[in-house]
Amino acid sequence: MTDTVNITIDGMSVEVDKGTLLIRAAEQVGVRIPRFCDHPLLAPSANCRQCLVEVAMPGRDGVVRPMPKPQPACAMTASEGMEISTQATSAVAAKAQAGTMEFLLINHPLDCPVCDKGGECPLQNQALELMASGAQAATRFTDVKRTFPKPLRLTSNILLDRDRCILCQRCVRFADQIAGDRFITLQGRGAGHAGGEITGGLYSEQIGRFDSGVLDFHDPEAVASRHTQSVRGGEHLVPQADLAGPGGEPGVVDGTAYGPGGFEELDVSGRPFASYFSGNIIQICPVGALTSARYRFRARPMDLVSTDTVTEHDASGSALRVDMRRGVVLRRLAGNDPEVNEEWITDKDRFAFPWSTLDDRLDVPLVRDADSGELVATSWSDALDVAARGLAAARADGGVGLLPGGRLTLEDAWAWSRFARTVLGTNDIDQRVRDHSAEEDTFLAARVAGTGLGAVTYRSLETAGQVLLIALEPEDECGSLFLRLRKGVRAGGVKVATVAGLRSAGSRKLDAEVVPAAPGAEARTVALLSQTHPELTRALGQDGATILVGERAAAVPGLLSVIDTLASATGARLAWVPRRAGERGGIEAGLLPFLLPGGRPVADAAARAEVQRLWAPLGGLSAPAPLPEQPGRDATAILDALADGVLGGVVIGGVDLRDFPDPGLARTALAASGFTVQLEVRRSEVSEHADVVLPVAPPAEKNGTFVNWEGRVRPFGQAHVSRARTDRQVLAALAAEMGADLGVDTLEDVHAQVDALGLWAGARPRVAFTPAPQSADAPAQAPGSGRSTVSGLDAVLATHKPMLDAGRLQDGEPFLAATARRPVARVGADLAARLHLVGGERIDVTAAAGTITLPAVVGGVPDGVVWLPECSPGSTVRQSLGVGHGARVSLSLTTADSPEVAQ
Repeated sequence: MTDTVNITIDGMSVEVDKGTLLIRAAEQVGVRIPRFCDHPLLAPSANCRQCLVEVAMPGRDGVVRPMPKPQPACAMTASEGMEISTQATSAVAAKAQAGTMEFLLINHPLDCPVCDKGGECPLQNQALELMASGAQAATRFTDVKRTFPKPLRLTSNILLDRDRCILCQRCVRFADQIAGDRFITLQGRGAGHAGGEITGGLYSEQIGRFDSGVLDFHDPEAVASRHTQSVRGGEHLVPQADLAGPGGEPGVVDGTAYGPGGFEELDVSGRPFASYFSGNIIQICPVGALTSARYRFRARPMDLVSTDTVTEHDASGSALRVDMRRGVVLRRLAGNDPEVNEEWITDKDRFAFPWSTLDDRLDVPLVRDADSGELVATSWSDALDVAARGLAAARADGGVGLLPGGRLTLEDAWAWSRFARTVLGTNDIDQRVRDHSAEEDTFLAARVAGTGLGAVTYRSLETAGQVLLIALEPEDECGSLFLRLRKGVRAGGVKVATVAGLRSAGSRKLDAEVVPAAPGAEARTVALLSQTHPELTRALGQDGATILVGERAAAVPGLLSVIDTLASATGARLAWVPRRAGERGGIEAGLLPFLLPGGRPVADAAARAEVQRLWAPLGGLSAPAPLPEQPGRDATAILDALADGVLGGVVIGGVDLRDFPDPGLARTALAASGFTVQLEVRRSEVSEHADVVLPVAPPAEKNGTFVNWEGRVRPFGQAHVSRARTDRQVLAALAAEMGADLGVDTLEDVHAQVDALGLWAGARPRVAFTPAPQSADAPAQAPGSGRSTVSGLDAVLATHKPMLDAGRLQDGEPFLAATARRPVARVGADLAARLHLVGGERIDVTAAAGTITLPAVVGGVPDGVVWLPECSPGSTVRQSLGVGHGARVSLSLTTADSPEVAQ
């Protein structure tokens, strides 16, 4: 039971938990104390001193006496009998706050009309409030204000105007406490830095980026100008550190400019990598010191129209706010949702929104002209007529497969599912544009589909005790999940372990115990955990312990079965974390060949009957055809059937062919398809094979619902009024053209159907793995054997997608793209020794389909392993190599330039 104390605030008695900060206690009784450095999700620091209040406390004799000086309410905790007087009732507190404000404004520029924060600035609001109250009517400062060269480019995306900074250190504390990336700090405290020596001088204290003397990797040999650092294979230009000294002259330059991680920690622009979450410091800055390169000087807050929405970039379900001006999205901010993302979002969520408004945006339907073979613009009625006749013919000529992709809303996914079963009469529908298997089919049916919001949530993870990550890098694949785990780790409620073939930066920031596993051997590693890591296995048996498994587990035969067995044996909670925003909602809507909506198995007659009754037409129309009884083809089988001419056509949604396990097969299948209909926001590679292209609305231009990895329903509003049709509306019109009624004309219709059907309560399958037969003349090789081949050293490939990569949803945002981690090839120490690598050399990673050339980094992976980013500039693994995680590749030093070299 929590201890409570009784205190008095401005004469009002209140009972609060012991240890509550005074500023929070005041909020409970409706008293707001001015503040700048205080933030509810950051540890107290008492930097700005704006929240000074008068405090009286009982002494040892029980007599209540005032403390000799005002105290910061953001750092002092409540104790029994305390009496607090805020600026509302205490002249002492009001004078202290007015004095603090006067000091803050001494050097602050009077540029509110052109400042990006003007109109939503806490400093502006509180200064005007003090002036209105008469506590501070005018400044007494008559000297010249301090100035700095500006803006200081912290990253390619974030600019700092140091003139406006009030040194609250919110940005510094966020980087250290929340993200774990020390990319910004308070520098020159107490003195200036010049040439690596401490010097005296006024106005030296400032916020800045990497300063080698501050961040504990000072190089006394640093040159105070641009310089180069030699790496094998060429020289790398180190950018100038845009720091200023005490008098505004150029200040100290980074010792190695790369930061403590070395050159491999550079971003694409050549600067030290900052963070995937750096944009949050712009939003929490209480003044206009931090701005984004894209939004800077673009609008005033009073010009913007705001709409609450949800991220479309990952399965986190993070709450966002979209700000528009004259029909154009100018910025996105983090929404406040304590149950999900709290007040933080990734840079990808914040900045990657221009993708849907680029020049290749589809505005009108396109139909392929029979004479020229080119796609030509046409009317909706003509396009729907052509699509309906083509699909009817394809349905009669072997059937139609559907590949909707994993980025649909729940409502759009429902329409795709119903269109496949009731209009095209097929279960050949699969949203998975990634690795998949029959084993994963059973896992999703048993553990994920139709389970709703389970016991594993963001909040439960904060106190889970032990969390085991398998085939999952939260920092790259689900940013809000990473931040919540790190919060639990810092609070002491969580200990993280990860089974991985890469010792990642995210693992280090989680203080994770890394259980090394060679690519493809993860199932064996997990199966042996009770022997190799008995303490970890015992910890999984404790109350609240959780296993989080990523979608990449489907690429490793037997891994999902072993995970299911481990969870059952230890009693640990188990949750599955996909990468795409619509993946979980698509499963619930039935976008899998073996599942109907709500997790109902296709092969179960009772399950089919429930869906059949719901989808029966209304108004006396003829009875519908029965739903297909047998599970359909998965995505790979659909592509095979198209390539072989077994299927007559395909309906394909927002997919990137590079994401398929075999992009070559996908291209071959689309080229061979008898009839192809595409539903897409922007013209893509798929469009070159499509017979009909039907434009659909992006998330900003529609209402809808995503379902996040927890199973939590995340509705969002329409930010932009648009004539663009949603997938649901397009499929409803196409169904009507084919003589059917989908019954999805409105969102209310869809929601009523979803609610009426509910979740499957029947039997679920067991997670099962059937090993593929192995040829006697092709014995398996141990991962990491390192044997030499004709073209180089044999290695095992490990790969996954970084958060910022070459995906199409990041197009049109060059500032964000420049902050992505520089693509590198991480090489096992044994392979590096055999190739005489020290780091920085360019190496070729070769498979049957081609070669990728990247700078080498030694270590971080097991012996015999090379890790590549899966879909980054210069490293499109599946497209260039034709293989994926766990495959054999060849390693050699680069002897010639390659078109795949990262720039």
